[in-house]
Amino acid sequence: EDLEAGEVLFTIPRTALLSQHTSALSSLLEKEQASLESQSGWVPLLLTLLHESTSSDSRWRPYLSLWPHFSGLDHPMFWCAEERVRLLQGTGVPEAVDKDLANIQMEYSSIVLPFMKAHPDIFNPKVHTLDLYKKLVAFVMAYSFQEPVDEEEEPSPPVMVPLADLLNHVANHNANLEYSSKSLKMVATQRIPKGQEVFNTYGQMANWQLLHMYGFAEPYPGNTNDAADIQMLTLLKAALQGRKAAAERRLVSEQWAFLCRQEVVGEEGAFVMGWERVFTEEELYTALKVLTMSEEEFTVFKEQEDGMGAAGMDCLILSNATISSLKASWKKLLFDATQMTLKLYSSDLEEEERVLKDVRAYSKLSCREQFALQVRYGQKRILHQWLDWAR
Repeated sequence: EDLEAGEVLFTIPRTALLSQHTSALSSLLEKEQASLESQSGWVPLLLTLLHESTSSDSRWRPYLSLWPHFSGLDHPMFWCAEERVRLLQGTGVPEAVDKDLANIQMEYSSIVLPFMKAHPDIFNPKVHTLDLYKKLVAFVMAYSFQEPVDEEEEPSPPVMVPLADLLNHVANHNANLEYSSKSLKMVATQRIPKGQEVFNTYGQMANWQLLHMYGFAEPYPGNTNDAADIQMLTLLKAALQGRKAAAERRLVSEQWAFLCRQEVVGEEGAFVMGWERVFTEEELYTALKVLTMSEEEFTVFKEQEDGMGAAGMDCLILSNATISSLKASWKKLLFDATQMTLKLYSSDLEEEERVLKDVRAYSKLSCREQFALQVRYGQKRILHQWLDWAR
């Protein structure tokens, strides 16, 4: 039947959620919570899943049996390193996966394994292996939910929500999960005609994030939330490009150090470029402004007591409509950084466009190749747009 906007599609009582608080281990996990703290904050839930997924009398056995041995997960973390680099070089996914794998290894060896050895009546390292732990990390990535909190509050830990995790994601979704004190409800956000798929949203996710976290990507041009990153260090390299004189290079280094102290930029940060606007506009605006200053301008700027405040206050919304009004030196710096970023990809945009338009050629690609192509192509199209606007 047709569904109307606002209609409740299904309701999940909170007692049906699988989390560290509803598990048979909840009291033990609460007692030992200090020793289970980690960078991810996921260890208590992962220990819960290690136990519940291998316990024959688990209350959630019917739910967890939907993923036999968790073997169907195909995140890039399960691809070999060569394949990740070959298909995803330049996208940011290989670097994100390398960090994940290092953190998984560290968490398991330094937190999870000692906890399991301290409770041999519950855990067996020969059953609850690193391999299973890695699969459960991917399971949490792809199927868990996090309850929204206010900005000043600590993020809530992820929970598994049976039924709600069956719905696929698209940027132009037609349903959304709503939270109340006793239950979670999937609600239609627009009219859904009979026969049309019900789509949830996993958030405003770029294709590289979808592939990294969930193992899929939206076909071009469907993902209106898609984005491409320009690494902050790339902007520094672009600023140093062509600066041969030692005094010029020293000035850029001082400007960069100043931006780092003000926490505008960082060595691992990135400027996030969307289809029509920059999502990190204040950071990029301020970085362009400071890195193109003369020595005299920079001296005056530093001496202003509210220098950074003033920089933020006069910040434009960086978009296709406003970029033409930027100073020529700013546009050149952005152009050079964008061009450097495009050179990181090992694939050719025109060849990718040809494959995408050729239905037969595209259908011959594996799922991994198709998803990787969608990620690369979307990012490069976005970067080429910014390149054109900054000319």
